[in-house]
Amino acid sequence: MQSHAAGDSSKFLNLRSLSGLEGLRFSAKRRIEGAYSGRHIARKQGGAGEFADYREYSPGDDLRRLDWRILARTGKTFLKLHQDETNLACTMLIDSSGSMGFAGYQQKGDDSKLAWCQFFTTALSHLILTGRDHVGLAVSEQKECPYFPPSCLPQQRGLIHESIANMVPRGSTNLAHSLDSLFMQVRRRGVLMVLSDFLDADLDPMLSSLRKFRTRGWEVIAMHIVHPDELSLPKGRAFRFLGMEGELPVAAQVNELREAYEGRFERHQASVRTGLLSVGCDFHSILTSTHYMDVLKQFLIKRSG
Repeated sequence: MQSHAAGDSSKFLNLRSLSGLEGLRFSAKRRIEGAYSGRHIARKQGGAGEFADYREYSPGDDLRRLDWRILARTGKTFLKLHQDETNLACTMLIDSSGSMGFAGYQQKGDDSKLAWCQFFTTALSHLILTGRDHVGLAVSEQKECPYFPPSCLPQQRGLIHESIANMVPRGSTNLAHSLDSLFMQVRRRGVLMVLSDFLDADLDPMLSSLRKFRTRGWEVIAMHIVHPDELSLPKGRAFRFLGMEGELPVAAQVNELREAYEGRFERHQASVRTGLLSVGCDFHSILTSTHYMDVLKQFLIKRSG
């Protein structure tokens, strides 16, 4: 991973690299709600943005929105509808369970799945706040889900970046609990970004929790974080495997289970992809060997297009 520039508040923030991306904006694909006029498509149609459509006048409508030319020409009353714009509110939910601490067989800390997420979300939150939009943070922990509501206040940048930097991988995966806790705390619709390895024995509760957000009108982005060393077992004959979420150690002859492991992990990846797409998520599969800046650039270009 690339280190931070001198003087940055977080070791996961590289302002020099991000300067080339500040012209790109994180845009919502769905209509969103916001607190003030901005540059994103709003859920409600009003009269301050770009022209969108006509509809017939109903008693009680604002007469200032009448199209007087149509009235003079046809004698019928139609209102002009405009596509209001608003600010974006993005909440990032990061999985900090023990499995996210996997950093490959060499176990280099900065190569862990969680470290990749810390670099990525620190950079993305910086760009969102630079664009004067709102960003919030939730952390999926074993028993709690600390939550910082979306804001664009000056102190939000430091609060978010400090919280991301202080994350430590521990405990078992409990995304469903974290999502349900977050669902009870959020106040208005927006964009939810979930970053996780989704290593859960049963994905159904998590998918049911995400479906609640989608039903309420949220846009959900799911990033499946995978370390390259998870795709296949190491070369060699005998190894001792250590659990990262409280499991007991396992001694095994690797050659005997390599094919079974690789097949099972492929099925896990397919299940995650199928499940997340089935509930309407914008799905991305990420290998941590791909630099976070490359992923961020392509992600922003795709969404701005």
